[in-house]
Amino acid sequence: AFNDWVESSVIKLSANHPELKKSLDSAELIIFGLTHSSSMRCLLLRKALQGKTQRREALTQRRYRSTHTTRIFSGIQPTGLIHLGNYLGAIVNWVKFQEEFPRQTIYCVVDMHSLTSDPKVPANELKRSTLHVTAGLMACGIDPMKSILFNQSRVSAHTELSWILNCITQMPALQGMHQFHEKSKAKKKEGNAGLFTYPVLMASDILIYKATAVPVGKDQYQHLNLARDLAERFNNQYAPDFFPVPNAIFREGNDRVMSLVTASSKMSKSEVVERSRINITDDADTIATKIKRAKTDSIIGVTYNEEERPEVANLVRIYSSLSGRSIHSICEQYANDEMITFKTGLIDVMIESICPIGKRYNKLMEDEGYILKILENGAKEASEIANHNIK
Repeated sequence: AFNDWVESSVIKLSANHPELKKSLDSAELIIFGLTHSSSMRCLLLRKALQGKTQRREALTQRRYRSTHTTRIFSGIQPTGLIHLGNYLGAIVNWVKFQEEFPRQTIYCVVDMHSLTSDPKVPANELKRSTLHVTAGLMACGIDPMKSILFNQSRVSAHTELSWILNCITQMPALQGMHQFHEKSKAKKKEGNAGLFTYPVLMASDILIYKATAVPVGKDQYQHLNLARDLAERFNNQYAPDFFPVPNAIFREGNDRVMSLVTASSKMSKSEVVERSRINITDDADTIATKIKRAKTDSIIGVTYNEEERPEVANLVRIYSSLSGRSIHSICEQYANDEMITFKTGLIDVMIESICPIGKRYNKLMEDEGYILKILENGAKEASEIANHNIK
């Protein structure tokens, strides 16, 4: 009688919760059926779903490690000059990846994405911004001989795949995107459909090249998760194992660069206050002025405490990333010094690191035809990969 009761309970449970049928083993099903406590049910449900996710992740990893070539994709919007936050937060790692995976790193100036921020931007201005960012990437160390470097609008397969992915994307998935809510609130009535479907185009950017890894920060991780979900959904509905499920490559080290005006927000191109950021084109005098005016406090001695001294902590992280020294050694050196002494040391390190990049950038911008040729050649190579996959 007990066995019959367990069997009937399992059948009812599987009928009411089909998603658990393959996730729970028989022992968990029996416990679930015998337990009347809602808290225990929630605990078992959570355990089952976590187990399913872990098994799926492990299976996915085994699958595309053996069937898909390692390929890294990342992009940057042409919405302003490259600044220190872009350099330390992303580009430094991009340069490392191109050395480790030559010709398997694809870096894209995502000019179509930038239209979501300002759809009224004149075409000539957008083209010019694309040239500036491309020159900036090359000045920072991106080598067109080792990486595929191009701008998004030159490869039509991005938008072709985006439409296909839009048709298998559920509306709630897009409605739950944090960045959409933040940016649409800021724009109010000026929000557009492109802002809403932005994550789908981003997924297309990644998947059209069958990228296996994407360098991301925390603000883009939700978008990458959508790309992963869409890859799995497409594979399940149309062609098993067609797209790899891309992994996130999280930034390492002390590369989280905040505004020089307030440490509560990231260093940004869109910030109205120019002294809030260090641009790669800033000369020595400009860098010195900005760092001297950077917000800190009046406490003697440098310590690293993100909660109590966030502005000082931000400058210490920048110092550490540019110099290669540990945070501990920097704090130890300036433990008894006034803030101006610490800032002077940071200025010296920053001038040594940033000014050579600015000089290379200025040299590249003297020959815009060369930059256009780089983008054209990169687009041809990218198109070969993308067109093959879309067909």
